[in-house]
Amino acid sequence: MTTLPRTLGADTARLEGREKVTGTARYAADHGHPDGLFAWAVPATIARGEITGVETGAALADPAVLTVLTHENAPRLEEGVDPTLAVLQSPRVAHRGQIVALTVATSLEAARAAAGAVRLDYTSEPHDVLLGLDHPGRYAPEEANGGHPADRERGDFDTAYDEAAVQHDAVYETPPLHNHPMEPHAATAWWEGERLCLYDSSQGSSTVQQMLAQLFGLGPEQVQVTSEHVGGGFGSKGTPRPQAVLAAMAARVTGRPVTLALARQQLAAVTGHRAPTLQRLRLGADRDGRIQALAHEIVTQSSTVQEFVEQAAAPSRTMYVSPHSRTTHRVTRLDVPTPSWMRAPGECPGMYALESAMDELALACGLDPIELRLRNEPDREPDSGRPYSSRHLVECLREGARRFGWQHRDPAVRGHRDGRLLLGTGVAASTYPVMVSPCRAEAHARADGLIDVRVNATDIGTGARTVLAQIAADALRMPLDRVRIHVGSSKLPEAPVAGGSSGTSSWGSAVHKACEGLRHQLAEHNEVPATGLTATADTTEEAKRGQEYARHAYGAQFCEVQVDTATGETRVRRLLGVFATGRILNPRTARSQFLGGMTMGLGMALTEHSTMDREFGDYAERDLAMYHVPVCADVPDIDVHWLDEEDPHLNPMGSKGIGEIGIVGTAAAVTNAVHHATGVRIRALPVTPDALLPHL
Repeated sequence: MTTLPRTLGADTARLEGREKVTGTARYAADHGHPDGLFAWAVPATIARGEITGVETGAALADPAVLTVLTHENAPRLEEGVDPTLAVLQSPRVAHRGQIVALTVATSLEAARAAAGAVRLDYTSEPHDVLLGLDHPGRYAPEEANGGHPADRERGDFDTAYDEAAVQHDAVYETPPLHNHPMEPHAATAWWEGERLCLYDSSQGSSTVQQMLAQLFGLGPEQVQVTSEHVGGGFGSKGTPRPQAVLAAMAARVTGRPVTLALARQQLAAVTGHRAPTLQRLRLGADRDGRIQALAHEIVTQSSTVQEFVEQAAAPSRTMYVSPHSRTTHRVTRLDVPTPSWMRAPGECPGMYALESAMDELALACGLDPIELRLRNEPDREPDSGRPYSSRHLVECLREGARRFGWQHRDPAVRGHRDGRLLLGTGVAASTYPVMVSPCRAEAHARADGLIDVRVNATDIGTGARTVLAQIAADALRMPLDRVRIHVGSSKLPEAPVAGGSSGTSSWGSAVHKACEGLRHQLAEHNEVPATGLTATADTTEEAKRGQEYARHAYGAQFCEVQVDTATGETRVRRLLGVFATGRILNPRTARSQFLGGMTMGLGMALTEHSTMDREFGDYAERDLAMYHVPVCADVPDIDVHWLDEEDPHLNPMGSKGIGEIGIVGTAAAVTNAVHHATGVRIRALPVTPDALLPHL
């Protein structure tokens, strides 16, 4: 009997790769209809107030323009769970850039020109858009994003901190950050009687289906949403966005298909962003560097429309030994767009602050930064007391140190020069929780020998199609080329969104279960009947298992920088990441995810930020010319490695999420390296030349 090579764990190219490089992969705005129309959104030009007059005559004078929707004539929506989707329902303006009108025309050019011809009168009110530690509107929310308790306290922090031999107290700041996926948010909608059909750029078409059904008073079976190819999201497409609602509205009013692609300059106001944070870290330790007291207190912002609280203090509850601990979240509601998910919400900004503070504590204790972390390694999760299902942070730090050559590092700050360049190295640890959600899947054996696997997963560029096909082939004990994977449609078995680094674990568990069931059916038949054989799976019960363990992925990032003393410019020379993320299911796509996360972390450290204009109440950086994501010249050869980690308490594949952990520790590793090079501690990101130059 021939033994087939295992497909799971094999370096496998993306199944849809040829479609993408040849341009045949169709995205949400690529599904044109012969009688299709185009829409263009009109943003509010005030930060707070009310629309008092609408003049659309000039826009409608163009015969190519069919309609202009405003709060006066747009279809009425049912009340939904997300108030940011109640578009064109009220004259109130909650923030600058809020969509207040929609033009619909026979061409994109006509729709855009009409949008420029719409005239709106406003009554403007004083606005409040700047976050501060002592803002009078600051309050304690009931919980932070992800269901985390807003506040947690163990022991007696105040006493333990006061008695600590070594104390560190500092505030770290992260600015507003915007997701900026390559594909802007877009939707193409049409109605078939009382049935709504939509192509949407979304991280979860099931969620969009449920939202549209609720808003338009339909049953879920009356709404079909397809998100077959999605050009990135980084969280900004993880919840339904206004383009889906607006396209459906316009299609209902006109009776024709409508495509709406939001302009990139419009995204910052209506598709979410990472909220700014002000984070106070206090660490109290004995002279050997063992932490006795830890406080992580954050202040962040949300909009007046909806509460969203970045859970930045949450990782400090799980990361290091801290007998006495205080972690709190405070939020201020401002006249700004509603923040939302951005790659590793909570962990990304929170670990930047914690890992920066750990670096400073190591210096205060006279310890190597790696040694400090080793001395504060817990044997159980500090807050919950649960045992870890697996925790190999120590191994990541040691293996990273070996590969990076950390043993040759001079501990002296500002101790290494190359001409006018100051050189330095830094390290930071990273973590991300293991999450899994219930999912359904179906596997169908065809009479022609092929297997159709159906699950409403969404591939946002991560390689989900490929990995799910590998999981299916592995469970079926069949070659990969016999599997046909179907994803990205609400017609398929319901699945959770692509988010929280939980997609592969959630979808894969259901696919594995369905395919194992089908394999058993096939073993009972000499041949597949003409109608085929089908097995279904629902992992609702399986998703509840393993909660008795603290389940996290871990990593360590190492960085070498050079800082030009004449210009203040920082450039990263080397970047290394070593990760413990369970079983790696596809090394090729996994490496891509780690590289992408670390590149975003590099951008967070050195180039990315959005600036709130106090007078206009708007973010100044609204396109890729002004919002500086790292380009090829900014990114060195990033070195990625992972440990062969086995964890029996996860899922049938033994995998942990990898999409987000790469970004988590990178910014701190970079800024710690900058301090080692220059002796300058920058606690407000990003580290730009103007921040460094006065100290050089």
